Amino acid sequence: MPEACNGLPPAAGPYQQSTWLPKHRRSAGTVRLLLREFLRRRPDLAERFSDVGELLLSELVANAVQHPRVPADRLLLVHFVLSPAELRIEVHDAGDDLPTRPAAAAALPDHDAEAGRGLFLVQHLSRSWGCFPRPGGIGKAVWCAIAPDDAPDPVRSPAGASEAA
Repeated sequence: MPEACNGLPPAAGPYQQSTWLPKHRRSAGTVRLLLREFLRRRPDLAERFSDVGELLLSELVANAVQHPRVPADRLLLVHFVLSPAELRIEVHDAGDDLPTRPAAAAALPDHDAEAGRGLFLVQHLSRSWGCFPRPGGIGKAVWCAIAPDDAPDPVRSPAGASEAA
C-alpha cells in the first residue's frame, strides 16, 4: 500500500502531496486514484487538471517502472503540486539514465507499436516537462507541468474544417 505524506500548505500557497509506491506495473493505476483524491480536495480546480493529469501521470509512472535498471525493491516517489495556474507532477525513481527528449517535430509514433508514446504525449500535452538528477546522487525525477489550457478542446474543429454548414 502506498505511503502518503500530506503536508498542509500555507493558506495562500499551493497544495502538495508526496507518495511512495512500489516499482510495480499496478502502481500507475494506484497513483491515478491518489491524484483523483488529491484533486477532489480542490473541487474548484479538479476538473481543469484531472484528465490530462491522470494520463501524463500514468505515462511517467509506467516509464519509471519499466526503464530503470535497478533492484525490484526500489520505490518510486510521486509528488503533486497544485495551484490555480498549474498542476506539477514529479515521478522520482532510482535509475540514473535521463530520458531522451523526443525531437520537437517528431511525428506520432507508429500506431502498431506497443511502446514509445509516453514522452511524446508528455511533450505535447503539458506546458513544459523535464528531468533532473535527484539530490544525493541516486536516481532522477521526471516532471511535467499542466496548465488548464493544456487540455485538448473536444469541440474545437480540426484545422481546415468548415464551421458552418
